[in-house]
Amino acid sequence: MAGGPTIKLNSGTEIPAIGLGTWQSKPEEVISAVEYALKEAGYRHIDCAWGYGNEKEVGEGIRRSGVPRSEIFITSKLWSTRHQDVEVALDESLSALGVEYLDLYLVHWPICLNPKGNHPNFPTRPDGTRDVIHDWPIWKTWEQMEAVLKKGKVKAIGVSNASEKILEELLPHVSVVPAVDQLELHLYNPQHELLDYLKSKGIVAQAYSPLGSTNSPLHTDEHVTDIAKKYELSNTDILLGYLLAKGMVVLPKSVTPARISSNFDGAIAALNKLSKEDVEALDKLAPSGKQKRIIMPPWGVDLGFRNWPGQSPLIL
Repeated sequence: MAGGPTIKLNSGTEIPAIGLGTWQSKPEEVISAVEYALKEAGYRHIDCAWGYGNEKEVGEGIRRSGVPRSEIFITSKLWSTRHQDVEVALDESLSALGVEYLDLYLVHWPICLNPKGNHPNFPTRPDGTRDVIHDWPIWKTWEQMEAVLKKGKVKAIGVSNASEKILEELLPHVSVVPAVDQLELHLYNPQHELLDYLKSKGIVAQAYSPLGSTNSPLHTDEHVTDIAKKYELSNTDILLGYLLAKGMVVLPKSVTPARISSNFDGAIAALNKLSKEDVEALDKLAPSGKQKRIIMPPWGVDLGFRNWPGQSPLIL
């Protein structure tokens, strides 16, 4: 069935629980990947971002698929140099994608970078550190996110890379609670405490890099292998199905047709077979000594995450 399982957001809308990630997908490859995912593989959720530099090509893939816009859940994200002009940034993404609205718009990172700095994406100071505007609180950005939501330019709004610390700074100031928090979530970085916190606030977790990285040790974990053999599935199936079983959205990235299809079908197959005991056993792997975070940009501020070494204090 096209679309696969869905999760209801606090906005009242349904989000397909399996989406195609487009980070690091080359522009010339992502057109075909998006077209195939929608037209052939059953996806109805495409996750993109201004910061990925390929939204125009993602939009072209959507058009080539022939799938009606109303059937596709499209997510994009506000980059850190655009926290002070949210609607202008959103309009740029809408234009690039060739759509009139987004189903979900996220604050990509809870960090405001200098929009007049020496680089459009990653401005730096003379000493080489990130040019962060420390006196711009995240709730000022969120006010603008709520404004574009009211205008109907987006159907739901959320955050990405937001820890409990960041959300505690934000939530007292909001009229609309974030619908989702997109995070690095996978078998070796399960962030159990943060997931419990998000659930208590009615915020759905989304997993980017759900398979780790290239040549990730997740794929050869002996516990995953044992479960995969038991159900005659692949290790990748188990890694994705595990996250789905925990009630989150998964965003596997690929530009290879066979893998795009197998990620979708295998994730659903694993979701239908994994037992509560399987999930509980997998939950114990990271705390047992396998904890590993992969995505740690050198922002120079403390985002409040566990297992992210070497960060300086956060100033908000």
